[in-house]
Amino acid sequence: MQKNYLLPLKTLLVIAVFILFFNRVSRAQAVYLPYTYQLDQKFNADVYSTKNSFHTALKPYLIDSTLSPKYNALMSLGVDSSRKGWIKRKLFNEHLFDVKTKEYTFYADYLTDLQIGRDIKGKKNTDLNTRGYQLGGTVGNNFFFYTSGYENQGKFASYYDDVVNTIHFVPGQSYDRSFGLPTKDWSYATAIISYTPIKQLNVTLGEDKTFIGDGYRSLLLSDYAAPYPMLRLTANLGKVQYMVMWSYLESLLAPKFDGFGSNRRKWGVFHYLDWNVNNRLSLGFFNALIAAEADNNGNLHGFDFNYVNPAILVSSLGPSKPIPDNTVVGFTARYKIFDKTALYGQLLIDRFNAGSFLSGHNYANNTNGIQLGIRGADIFNVKNLNYLVEYNAVTPYTYASTTPITNYTQYDEPLGDPLGANFREGIGMLNYSIGRFDFTGELMYAKYGLDATGQNNGKDVNQPFVAAFAKNAGIEQGIVTSLYYAEGTISYLINPKHNLRLELGVVLRDQSNGATGSQKTELVTFGLRSSFRDLYHDF
Repeated sequence: MQKNYLLPLKTLLVIAVFILFFNRVSRAQAVYLPYTYQLDQKFNADVYSTKNSFHTALKPYLIDSTLSPKYNALMSLGVDSSRKGWIKRKLFNEHLFDVKTKEYTFYADYLTDLQIGRDIKGKKNTDLNTRGYQLGGTVGNNFFFYTSGYENQGKFASYYDDVVNTIHFVPGQSYDRSFGLPTKDWSYATAIISYTPIKQLNVTLGEDKTFIGDGYRSLLLSDYAAPYPMLRLTANLGKVQYMVMWSYLESLLAPKFDGFGSNRRKWGVFHYLDWNVNNRLSLGFFNALIAAEADNNGNLHGFDFNYVNPAILVSSLGPSKPIPDNTVVGFTARYKIFDKTALYGQLLIDRFNAGSFLSGHNYANNTNGIQLGIRGADIFNVKNLNYLVEYNAVTPYTYASTTPITNYTQYDEPLGDPLGANFREGIGMLNYSIGRFDFTGELMYAKYGLDATGQNNGKDVNQPFVAAFAKNAGIEQGIVTSLYYAEGTISYLINPKHNLRLELGVVLRDQSNGATGSQKTELVTFGLRSSFRDLYHDF
């Protein structure tokens, strides 16, 4: 099945023209900062400053007065206003098309992602051939639209290839149309419209991702899975920020009930409330509800008020009949221990039994997760040296549901951490920029329990949760597996407007356990890359 990214493009153009003629401009922010961790960390010094109370957990950000100075500097990095010639300006300085008037702006770019590489341990060459576009613009100060689309063919490193061949899906993106051939073929598309009628309210409609948290990973809602249709409302009331989002998710694995073999669908409702107690301390509450559109026989779930009710907590009281809904609850916290440096954490609660929880036993009726981390900027007084150290742990069977269609997934990929459940992981990241050069390093170690044939040890969030058969051994139950991952990249920025860069990368990966032994990857890549997409390979 192929994503048609011309449809969101046409839709956005129609809406943009409508708004152009009928919109009355108000002074409000509607432009989104594209979310990738690589770009996000460059704002550490600004958002984690003790001089402001910026809401840091809900992403993508709206570009406001706190972000705009750094954003404008990044988008002008290396730009030479004296450069003559249309080709030079378009290649190094500008969008391919760029229109700016008092009433509206519009830009468009051709995007490319060309890579060659060598998986040394796998004894195979890798490559990537991506052709894409991005276009966006504003109407007045309160309307923003953006869409991007990509057609891709590529050969992956062996470990990544194994994942794609197993799930028939390129993680975080779309279907593999090659059906198991060495060269994978897939598409990727996003499209949003953002409208801010008043300063305190933003409405976003489209197909995209949302990230909640201050970390590199999120146990509550991450950007790992593929984009999904969504309607998101965000209210900013000074020290309080409140988000409610309705989304339409899909499952590849759930039993089909129509003659066309269409994917099963489910609804997702997400609430997040963030309270900046002061400039240093922030506390947040999150809850989510996943509900099947229909049961295995095609009987529709029926309308429930909780799907549209914007109040927090109420959705967690979702109906148990005729189809049980799946709910999760979470908490976030962030404290700026120094200027530009913050401690952060998350607590995820899926199932909770007070008696067994307080006794210290990890029973199957207590499924939860925890995150602790620290991140900041200008460490050792080195400007533009950003860092992050993070620990995540999720108990077995977390996110899973008694009815698999309502598992906490999109296209059967976790909506939380890429590792799913039944794992512990530690991550360290460093990034340094000087001029057009950017240096990034990541170290990750994880330990988790895999399933033997016919077992369910709680890592695979797509397996049905059956309390009577769930084990109680705790995290890492099953085939105990260790994962070491190291990645380093050096890039040279060519055009900041669409992140066009030359990039050299190295990945070292080793997954080992007593059943399969050691599976090692030594991957070297070089390419000409563009766009601000967040795509993960460290799992």
